[in-house]
Amino acid sequence: MASAVAKLAGKVAIVTASTEGIGFAIARRLGQDGAKVMISSRKQQNVEKALAALRKENLNVEGMVCHVGKKEDRQRLFKETVSKYGGIDILVSNAAVSTYFGPTLLTPEESFDKMFDINVKSSFMLCQEAVPEMVKRGSGSIVLITSIAGYVPFELIGVYSITKTALLGIVKALSPELAKQNIRINGLAPGIIKTKFSSALTSNESAKMQAEINIPMGRLGEPEDCSGAVSFLVSDDSKFMTGETIVVAGGATSRL
Repeated sequence: MASAVAKLAGKVAIVTASTEGIGFAIARRLGQDGAKVMISSRKQQNVEKALAALRKENLNVEGMVCHVGKKEDRQRLFKETVSKYGGIDILVSNAAVSTYFGPTLLTPEESFDKMFDINVKSSFMLCQEAVPEMVKRGSGSIVLITSIAGYVPFELIGVYSITKTALLGIVKALSPELAKQNIRINGLAPGIIKTKFSSALTSNESAKMQAEINIPMGRLGEPEDCSGAVSFLVSDDSKFMTGETIVVAGGATSRL
């Protein structure tokens, strides 16, 4: 059920890569806070499963297949959202891949290109698609999901970390331009969150224990630990914030 406060009532949100993990938790929270939410994933079965779960809570959600690396998919995502809900107020760009594990300078060119294409270029292009629709509404809010690795690179996933640093740069570069159009853009930088994406770490007990040693709060994060911060960033609770990135990492070191 939507919360009594319904601070996002009347708002329409797109959340990419939102059928599981952090993206799903964000979509769920935005729906609980009153937004109409369009979720997406590369696989139809994942979309259907997530929609069923969210609709059980009586949330106002729709969903569709969208590979953010494909221009036609991105365009279809916005077209369908406008068609179903009449406009777009919120964009949360969450899709990311890590396609190489090892020494940074040994990263194959195809892996380098893939990570920059999905993690950086697609977020930028989603912003290009979203802004004209937000201008029509008179305002808007964008959140890019980066990572604590954008501040302190993770060993053996150097290029992934670099792409997350690039997202911090997009937030900083776009914020003064978009502010003139009454559109805010901020970032969220999760630490190590228990998701399928981090399963290589979280499924190894010794690696998990070592990670927890470096987290002052003594535990790994849950997807829901990220969702409230995003709801804050896209609501009027943060209406004087733009160009900032919130770190949600249990106190782990997070400065460049």
